[in-house]
Amino acid sequence: MAIKSFLTAALVAPAAVFGAAIPPTEAGTSSINIVGGEAASAGDFPFIVSLQVSGSHFCGGSLLNANTVVTAGHCGVAYAASRVTVRAGSLNRNSGGTVVSVSSIKTYSGFNSNTLDGDVSILKLATSIPTSSTISYATLAASGSDPASGTTLTVAGWGTTTEGGSSLPTALRKVSVPVVARDTCASQYKAIDQSYTITTNMFCAGLAAGGKDSCQGDSGGPIVDSSKTLVGLVSWGEGCAEPNAPGVYTRVGSSVIRSFITSNS
Repeated sequence: MAIKSFLTAALVAPAAVFGAAIPPTEAGTSSINIVGGEAASAGDFPFIVSLQVSGSHFCGGSLLNANTVVTAGHCGVAYAASRVTVRAGSLNRNSGGTVVSVSSIKTYSGFNSNTLDGDVSILKLATSIPTSSTISYATLAASGSDPASGTTLTVAGWGTTTEGGSSLPTALRKVSVPVVARDTCASQYKAIDQSYTITTNMFCAGLAAGGKDSCQGDSGGPIVDSSKTLVGLVSWGEGCAEPNAPGVYTRVGSSVIRSFITSNS
């Protein structure tokens, strides 16, 4: 199992579950992209943010209102709030937009760091981020909603092009992938490792042949439907873009996930 954040090895535990972690890289060292994707354009994801420590990106997130960001639980537990900043309103993770500090982080009480069930955290911002020509707030999937098998969704982030990659792109990338039926995904992952579990708080998206996926550095970032509704958060997968191992996403429409997000926004 590989989480899709860009963390130092010391922060990722247990190693036997999460696999090898990737150390942060210096800004702007590579132009590689989200696997099989393309450059995102202004307006594609006006709510996406880069979560950073000391200026280095480690996860994505989505702005829900002027003071709130939603991200993956394993991103939320990675660092103390006092160390984290958020850049919003820019396609470039290193420049432009607005940068603010984080005042607090709350992770869902049901988050399981072994299975990554309930993989969601809420960040409260120290300074409000208003809407602008480049910034808007995400619309959440309705409680109880579940992306239908075969539906095309689009995921975005500043993640690596391959599993084990050591550097991140500067510009935001995106890729479209079809939803995989939960039973099918569960069977695929059991064939890889019997310990893998796909819960109802998760959904899967990817090609059977592989080649398109989110990857390390994309964790916590948005996956949206054709109306740009936030239906999921990048969570984990067996490597990146491997055949019969679709990306696994936190399901925003799960009643417990949606309730946690709403009650803490």
